[in-house]
Amino acid sequence: MRFFPPFAFLTASRLFFFANVSLRLLLIVSIFSTGISPAFAQTPDPAATLLTQLSPEEKVGQLFLVTFYGAQADSSSQIYDLIANHHIGGVALTAANQNFTAPETTRAAYDLIASLQAIERASADSPATPIAPHRYIPLFVAISQEGGGYPNDQILSGLSPVPDQMALGAAWNTELARQVGELMGREMSTLGFNLYLGLSLDVLTLPNPSINADLSTRVFGSSPYWVAEMGSAYLAGLRSGANNRLAVIAKHFPGRGGADRPADQEIATVRRSLEELTATELYPFFAVTGNAKSLASTADGLLVSHLRYQGLQGSIRTSTRPLSFDSQAMGQLLALPAITSWRAQNQGLLVSDDLGSAAVRRFYDPDLRNFSGRIVARDAFLAGSDLLYMGNLTSSDAPDNYTTILRTLEFFTQKYKEDPAFASRVDESVYRILTVKYRLYGSFQNPALQPDPAALSALGQENNLAFSLARNAATLLSPSLAELPSAPPSVLDYIVFLSDTRTVQQCSQCPQTSILGRTALQAAVQRLYGPSSGGLVVNSHLSSYTFEDLKLLLDGYSPTEDLANDLGRANWVVLSTLDMPENSESMSTLRRFLSEKQSILNNKNLILFSFNAPYYLDSTDISKLTAYYTLYSETEPFIDVAARLLFQEIAPAGALPVSVPAIGYDLATVTSPDPNQVIRLNLQIASQLQATSTPLSITPEPT
Repeated sequence: MRFFPPFAFLTASRLFFFANVSLRLLLIVSIFSTGISPAFAQTPDPAATLLTQLSPEEKVGQLFLVTFYGAQADSSSQIYDLIANHHIGGVALTAANQNFTAPETTRAAYDLIASLQAIERASADSPATPIAPHRYIPLFVAISQEGGGYPNDQILSGLSPVPDQMALGAAWNTELARQVGELMGREMSTLGFNLYLGLSLDVLTLPNPSINADLSTRVFGSSPYWVAEMGSAYLAGLRSGANNRLAVIAKHFPGRGGADRPADQEIATVRRSLEELTATELYPFFAVTGNAKSLASTADGLLVSHLRYQGLQGSIRTSTRPLSFDSQAMGQLLALPAITSWRAQNQGLLVSDDLGSAAVRRFYDPDLRNFSGRIVARDAFLAGSDLLYMGNLTSSDAPDNYTTILRTLEFFTQKYKEDPAFASRVDESVYRILTVKYRLYGSFQNPALQPDPAALSALGQENNLAFSLARNAATLLSPSLAELPSAPPSVLDYIVFLSDTRTVQQCSQCPQTSILGRTALQAAVQRLYGPSSGGLVVNSHLSSYTFEDLKLLLDGYSPTEDLANDLGRANWVVLSTLDMPENSESMSTLRRFLSEKQSILNNKNLILFSFNAPYYLDSTDISKLTAYYTLYSETEPFIDVAARLLFQEIAPAGALPVSVPAIGYDLATVTSPDPNQVIRLNLQIASQLQATSTPLSITPEPT
């Protein structure tokens, strides 16, 4: 019997859409040759007015979203100089650049953002030189905080637990997606962020851990329709939670869920026709641009991926530019009606992905000898990006990222002054950027950029939403519910917990913290079922170890005598895993344990909880398990739900949002209408016939 997720059926109109997607592209000669469009050149709106007042240096500066190292922005810092003297338009904060500290991470982040905005205000009030005025324009302060913790979150503590997007996909509930988005928007806005580089709208059409390890649970799923529905709801929640003070940039346009390898080290390829791209990868992006249901669910911008797309670029070669640097292919993309209308009506931004990534550098400079950051920035800009995310872009002839940015700013400014076509292109992008900033603040006269610091005390206090989502997302992959052990662990049973524990740091000088800590699941079991909570377990019958301990045992060492003894007497062995791509040490340890310790594992209940993606294990791995669950996220509420599943207090309510070949689960099949379903139609036309005073006649059509 096939299982149909509760929200999985497409409406007739949606099915018609997928079957009849129009692919008639508009032919364009040039999308950048006309300069500022007459529409906004003649409209007396504040963005257009301010644009006419800016110097070339001020305009060029608005194009750049930069990063910097450290958590200070005093007058001697490089970021101070870029804001005060070079008019950069935005800053992105990342954990990799040590922008966040511990233990008071959220308060420190709030203070850092406040100081960055204060630099911009002070520089406008007291410019460095009277002959070069500095007009005040609020900074974009950006973050990529996707939920689910490390490695996809930048702030690792002090915020309410927000799950990975795939957990939302497994719940099949757009209202939960909206609520989670609202929580994220509220907490990001409370810290002072106003640019959200999140909300992945990728459709994971190739759920293979060896080639999509960089996406994992960062996506809603594999159904274009449901990715669009969840993304739209999440986006509306972000806006609502932030009181419309958060510009949302959806990624990775036009979609990298079908890429043939991770995108961070090498330019990957999506080999899909234009018809397939339009019906699959692009569909969720259309749903938050020109086809958006409301202004609340309309994205402010799209982050353009550094991938190649056969459907847009034809035959792919090593010399083929990534789409983000290919003006002709981007022209085709921007000519699609949903994108064209969004750009025209909403002044939607295109934001480049990180121009300093290893993949971009390898494409431009395979020999790693002559890499020009200003050429990379120019190519991305001329291809269509409005806001250039510089990342850690460093030219071969520059000592650091800061120097590369300065030289790129100078290069762009010189071209602006010498090349009218380039100047017109800059004006177009700056107008879009200013429009989005005015949309956030209404006026630049006295905008309340920083929220009340008293609101910081409310951060990290919402746990009920994550627990509710965890209950709705928890998925049983194998066996069926009817084939589970008839009874949970009893008070006489011994349980061994083996956890794939990882340690992370908020910054290089910050203390280490554990992800899926060694005793995390045991502690949840003791809290819920121990002597003070019904006495369903005896504490002395519980023991916990890490995969590192297990590997030592498999290698013939004795990390502790207790591990071998505890495994020998255990009735239940409970495995907790994180991401386990092929050839990883975690996967190797798990498979060795399942194959080399069969004599120990015989007649034991072997339960595996995956706190990450559901597609790492193959059919042989799964056949050795008594039960296999996926929780998608490793935050405390999800660990709590795992404990309740183990003791059968709750039943798994989620359904897989991606295909998992190892268990024979194909999402397209389970979400298709039941061919045996009968839809009854009642035609109520009698009353209309009776009310007709003259006989009905049929006029034959001409032959």
